Amino acid sequence: MDLSIDLIRKSSIKGILKLQLKYQRLIRRSLDWGLGITSAATIFCLWLLTFILICRVDLASLSIWAIALIILGRTFLHTGLFIISHDAAHGTVFTPNRRINDGIGAIALFIYGLLPYQKFLTNHGLHHKYPASDQDPDFHDGRHSSMVAWYLSFMFRYIDRRQSLILFVGMTILFHGIRIGFDIPALNLLLFWILPLLLSSMQLFYFGTYLPHRGQVFSDRHHARSSNFSLLISFLTCYHFGYHWEHHEHPHLPWFRLPLARKNPKHKLI
Repeated sequence: MDLSIDLIRKSSIKGILKLQLKYQRLIRRSLDWGLGITSAATIFCLWLLTFILICRVDLASLSIWAIALIILGRTFLHTGLFIISHDAAHGTVFTPNRRINDGIGAIALFIYGLLPYQKFLTNHGLHHKYPASDQDPDFHDGRHSSMVAWYLSFMFRYIDRRQSLILFVGMTILFHGIRIGFDIPALNLLLFWILPLLLSSMQLFYFGTYLPHRGQVFSDRHHARSSNFSLLISFLTCYHFGYHWEHHEHPHLPWFRLPLARKNPKHKLI
C-alpha cells in the first residue's frame, strides 16, 4: 500500500515537473517572439528615422567629428538590418509564423543592399553545415586567406554578375530617385547611405567571418572561435556576432540572447 502511494506521488511530481518545463518553454518562446519582433522593429525604425533626419542636414553646419560619428551610427544601424535578416534565416524574428518571419528577413535584406533572401538562406545554411571548409561560401578559397582577398572573395560569392547588375541598376535608380524626388543633396546620400552600406559589409565580414573563422586550428566541429569582448563592445562591434562559437552551438538563439550562452556555455538553452 505504502509502495503504491509512493509510486503515485513520484508519478505526480514527475508530471508536475514536465508541465512546468512545458510552460517555461512556452514563456521563453513567447519572450523571444516579443523581443525578436520588437528588436527588429526598433532597428528598422531607427534606421529609417535617422535616414530621414540626417539626409536633409546641412553638412556645412557639422564638424568633421560630428559627420564621422553620424556615419558610424548609420553604419551600425545598417548592420542591424542584416542582423534582422540573419536572425530571420534562423526563424527567430517572428517564431509563430515562418512565412511572416521570412518576409521580414527578405525586406530587411532588400533594404540592406538589394540582396536576394533565398540565396542568403542557402548560403548561410551551407555555412552552418560546412563551416570553414571549401563548401562554406563564407570561407576563403583555401589559397587567398589574407583579410582583403578573403573579403573580396566573400563579397563576390554573394554578389555575382547578375546580382551586381541588379545592385548597380537598382541603387542608381534609388539614389537618383531619392535625390531628385525628395531634393536630397547627393553628398548626404553618399555619406549617410552608400558609405555606411560599404562599411557595414566590412564590419560584418571582419567581426562575423574573419575573426571567428581565421586560422586552421580549431577545437571542434564548429571551426569557430569567439571574441573576448565585453558585453557593450560586443554589442557595438556587431550585435554580439563576435560570440560566434555560441552562435554555431545555439543557432536558434537570436542575437540578443547570445551573451547568455556566452555566460553559460554548458547551459542547455531553449
